[in-house]
Amino acid sequence: MKRVIEVFSEIFSSPILVRALVVGILVSLCAALLGVSLVLKRFSMIGDGLSHVGFGALAIAAVMNLAPMAVAIPVVLIAAFLLLRLSNNGKIKGDAAIAMISTGALGIGVMAVSMSKGANIDLNSYLFGSIMSVNSEDVVISVILAVIVLFMFVFFYTKIFAITFDESFAKATGTAANIYNMLIALLTAMTIVIGMRLMGSMLISSLIIFPALSSMRVFKSFKSVTICSGIISILTFLAGMVISYVAETPCGASIVCVNTLTFLIFFIVGKIRKTA
Repeated sequence: MKRVIEVFSEIFSSPILVRALVVGILVSLCAALLGVSLVLKRFSMIGDGLSHVGFGALAIAAVMNLAPMAVAIPVVLIAAFLLLRLSNNGKIKGDAAIAMISTGALGIGVMAVSMSKGANIDLNSYLFGSIMSVNSEDVVISVILAVIVLFMFVFFYTKIFAITFDESFAKATGTAANIYNMLIALLTAMTIVIGMRLMGSMLISSLIIFPALSSMRVFKSFKSVTICSGIISILTFLAGMVISYVAETPCGASIVCVNTLTFLIFFIVGKIRKTA
């Protein structure tokens, strides 16, 4: 315990690590809250798809010497919009739409990198995450994002609950399901873009999937799962960051490993509760 306190004291003494801590906590919270609805709607892989789109956008931005976030944010938002449109179209299912857009964007990104020598070094942090890449702009965007997500879940909780479990019934009762779905997708896109700084495009979807799945092993109500997911996500991020700092391991990979262990613990607890 004393060592943990010393580690956090060292972290708070570094402006770079403080920025990473703030962004990580806020992004983890947003990803967990949005992830509950996405997992229950069987649309959880949108995070993986959008992260690949983000990588493609960042690769092109790096090759053309453009501001990475200025390119990635609008591109990923457009991709989120297209994914919903393709899924609602009925001709292309959600998983197929995600696979089509994500692999296409990833292929474009790899091609752009291969045709520009040296760009792959700059893009390495976007593949696997880097604490050093977080800046003040990310802190501001993550704060705004967290405020919007929390506001939505507090004041429109019943609407989100309705479209998550029975979208057809929600539409029949007058709920603008398409608008809420679009809002969730766009907020998820923003969360993915900001979170890629820390987690990397290959690991960011874990923040959306793991906390929700862990909570569902033990809790059954939508509210308890949502609250538990937010708590798990924040705690696993903090634990992963401490491990990364002490063991000098990649931050994103450390957080994923902690999330995996947490899921196994909740899975065992859930099994024990069923047999008790």
